[in-house]
Amino acid sequence: MKITSYRPGPGMMVSAAFIGPGTVTACTLAGANFGFALIWALVFATVTTIILQSIAVRVALVSRMGLAEAMMQTIVSPPLRWLAAALLIAALALGNAAYEAGNISGAVLGLEALNGKLADSKTLVICGIALLAGALILFSKPRWVERILIAMVLFMCLSFLATFLITKPDFGAIFGGFIPSIPDGGLLTAIALIGTTIVPYNLFLHAASARERWSEESGLAEAQADSAISIGIGGLISITILATAAASLFGSSKEISSAVDMAAQLDPLFGSFASATLGAGFFSAGLTSAITAPLATGYIVQEIFGKNGTKASRMPFNIGALLVILSGTFGALLNYKPVEIIFVAQIANGLLLPIIAFFLIKLANDSALLGRHVNGWKGNAAGAIILLVTSMLGFRLIARALGWWP
Repeated sequence: MKITSYRPGPGMMVSAAFIGPGTVTACTLAGANFGFALIWALVFATVTTIILQSIAVRVALVSRMGLAEAMMQTIVSPPLRWLAAALLIAALALGNAAYEAGNISGAVLGLEALNGKLADSKTLVICGIALLAGALILFSKPRWVERILIAMVLFMCLSFLATFLITKPDFGAIFGGFIPSIPDGGLLTAIALIGTTIVPYNLFLHAASARERWSEESGLAEAQADSAISIGIGGLISITILATAAASLFGSSKEISSAVDMAAQLDPLFGSFASATLGAGFFSAGLTSAITAPLATGYIVQEIFGKNGTKASRMPFNIGALLVILSGTFGALLNYKPVEIIFVAQIANGLLLPIIAFFLIKLANDSALLGRHVNGWKGNAAGAIILLVTSMLGFRLIARALGWWP
């Protein structure tokens, strides 16, 4: 199979999902505190994400099943299957609900960077963002949502790239950051950069979206190309954010806690255009993640409780997506930092990441399911490395949530 042309597709939704406020903040702090030294962590995370998402897409297009469906099918015992389904929904839905408030709040912060404080209209802005996300998910066609997210990712890329170029970075130092090294105190930051890029729910979102876009196995080559290019663009966005912070803030001894703080510092250094482009990018990051988090939850609930292709199957999707949007809206309105929920979500995601990676590799080697599309030895070797790294990352997330690891 050959690709004669490239059109952006569902892979852009993955980039839209992992380039959220958390990723922007993590990249900002990495650049401000450690310069260009941790760029390699983003490169590793991007390549790993491409490999895992590629497997998810392959499973979806060849088996014609969603990822949750395929995983449940590998569990023979019905009681265990239902237990696994309940744990999967609880972990992913809870995690997405906990972070949805951060996504909406991040979009608001981006607007504040563009237009000053929104104290008088903040409630209205939060409700407006939530209604926009809900309307796009519940009432529009999947292809419309996909196209809107593609446009926003490209806009995000241009915004962050423009900010990056304004700061006139040292490209020699940037390329030096591709060589793996961990500066003093940089281990947790390196792991955080990897953890914000490799997101479990993206695997389900991508598989479901790809199956809707390509109705036959013959679309596999195009889907794989879309995955690699789109996620590569997402990785480039992360690198430009880190490099912008490194070029403008590293060594300045200024207190930085988020990208909005960086926008305030850029204004006197490079003019209002730099802070405006950064604010626009941060707003887009929050809005796109506010759409994809409930979208992914809806797909997972639908695959487990609804039968695809029937009108009834849409109800579980709507319920799952709506619950995430509502919980995130209330969290943002109350200015609530859901420490307890995030505590549980960190543990759940820490457990899910290596477990889902294991199931993906198992599915990739299932000849009854994939036929001639099963993994070769190179794929399995890459899978083993990824499983090891995700297991270490999962342990770190759990240990940090429990206070064992600062």
